[in-house]
Amino acid sequence: MKKIICLWSCPRNISTALMYSFGNRKDTEIYDEALYGYYLHKTRLQHPGYMEVINNMETDSEKVINQIILEPKKDINFHKLMTHFLIDLDLDFLKKVSNIIFIRDPREIINSYNKVIPNPTIKDIGVMQQYELYNHLIKTNNNPVVLDSSILLKNPKEILTILCDKLEISYSNNMLKWSEGPKKADGIWAKYWYKNVHNSKGFNNYEIKDFNLSPKNEMLAQDCKKYYNFLFSKSITI
Repeated sequence: MKKIICLWSCPRNISTALMYSFGNRKDTEIYDEALYGYYLHKTRLQHPGYMEVINNMETDSEKVINQIILEPKKDINFHKLMTHFLIDLDLDFLKKVSNIIFIRDPREIINSYNKVIPNPTIKDIGVMQQYELYNHLIKTNNNPVVLDSSILLKNPKEILTILCDKLEISYSNNMLKWSEGPKKADGIWAKYWYKNVHNSKGFNNYEIKDFNLSPKNEMLAQDCKKYYNFLFSKSITI
């Protein structure tokens, strides 16, 4: 039976690196944010490359779910998705996939996101939505795997081994390295968001960075912190 994995990430995480990690497996097909066109069409948010995304992606959410997400090509099918894309959707399809909730410290998300789209809101950051998604999955007896990016970066081989075990797939050392540069699976928005990951050949070491947020962004981080702390308590550790 073919396995479908949905990674429900927050923005400005290392979700693309994790997608590349899975994409370096011979048994895996990777998909880059198949619901992004739907999300931008629904919200009308003027993200970089907004019209290009709208014009080149399927914006009908039912078609995306039934014709892309639930139509696996290989033995393992890995979908990198953002949790805040789940607007006005029937979540029953989540029962048919393995779900990973991929978290990051809110201050780090906001600091990075603000450089591309200034003054994000709690709806942009996605941490609250990850908390809501976790509770929905638990209530529907579909226990998700929670993964924190800092823990992954500190111990990639060990954490990926545990992650694969929880997903009931074999671990491969191919997941630790990938080729530098753009990938065929990249979304057309890659030129706006993927510069750092295109310069990588594997998971970078985790670094604690010193930065200041504006008062407004600091308040947003504090609003998100309780959701992040709860999810972190459920995340994979060694």
